[in-house]
Amino acid sequence: QVQLVESGGGLVQAGGSLRLSCAASGSIFSINAMGWYRQAPGQQRELVARISNGGSTWYVDSVKGRFTMARDNAKNTVFLQMNSLKREDTAVYYCTAGSFSLGYSPRYWGQGTQVTVSS
Repeated sequence: QVQLVESGGGLVQAGGSLRLSCAASGSIFSINAMGWYRQAPGQQRELVARISNGGSTWYVDSVKGRFTMARDNAKNTVFLQMNSLKREDTAVYYCTAGSFSLGYSPRYWGQGTQVTVSS
């Protein structure tokens, strides 16, 4: 089992920035990638960003150039730096951990953290 604890959500004005953090613990040897999903009210959950153990990253088109995912391997922590936030970024953000080969498959989920962007 892998436990994921997120922090850093909150309320921010459009154009502002937030940084989400996610600390992983437990059987982290069983995973080789981590990702951030988000779910807005009435919408399906979507993968926003993913980072592999080797450091390769992927972003959904809507956040490219604005969001950056990074990791601190020594602390088993990943971050999602979100800049130039828009109202449509409002959602619950979930940290995940899983496996990555041809695609990313999350196996473990955090509890979620709310990000609200106001106009």
